[in-house]
Amino acid sequence: MVQRQLRRRGIEDERVLDAMGRVPRELFLPEDQRRRAYRDGAVRIGEGQTMSQPWIVACMAQLLELDGSERVLEVGTGSGYAAAVLAELCREVVTIERFAGLAEGARAVLSELGYDNVEVRVGDGSRGAPDRAPFGGISVTATARQDPPEALFAQLAPGAALVCPVERERRELLVRFRDGVEEAVASVRFVPLVEGE
Repeated sequence: MVQRQLRRRGIEDERVLDAMGRVPRELFLPEDQRRRAYRDGAVRIGEGQTMSQPWIVACMAQLLELDGSERVLEVGTGSGYAAAVLAELCREVVTIERFAGLAEGARAVLSELGYDNVEVRVGDGSRGAPDRAPFGGISVTATARQDPPEALFAQLAPGAALVCPVERERRELLVRFRDGVEEAVASVRFVPLVEGE
């Protein structure tokens, strides 16, 4: 997967490539979906949610430009796979999932694999985790309308990046926000970001 899918598609950060190689993606999927673990596409995980394709996970991690010292916020835990990749790249991950069943499943797999630097929370991820801010990076795995929630920007450390898919002019774009600058990276498709529930 690392050589064939990721390097060819522009993933150059060796730390990200190593992390993607270390995390057993198939273990974060339901038994009946594990054969699809390394295909170049999203995989269903229940509750109408999906695990993003490997390239998206790697791309979002690379865009954060982590050095290993950070506390990172992830909005949208899903299966926990991306949180595990981030946990390989930073000091600590706080990840928030609105579906309790998914959060419990992710927590169990992360614990089983020894990721004791990941805290899984259930709740409205659009509010972030102000009690753990500031964050050295924020990754949002659901599409925001126009812009990410202001609460997330408020919890971002100076110089840190927020990576989020946004809907602009009927297109979904993966955008990196840092120090007031926006960088559109790719056209993507994610589930909508649900706020206020």
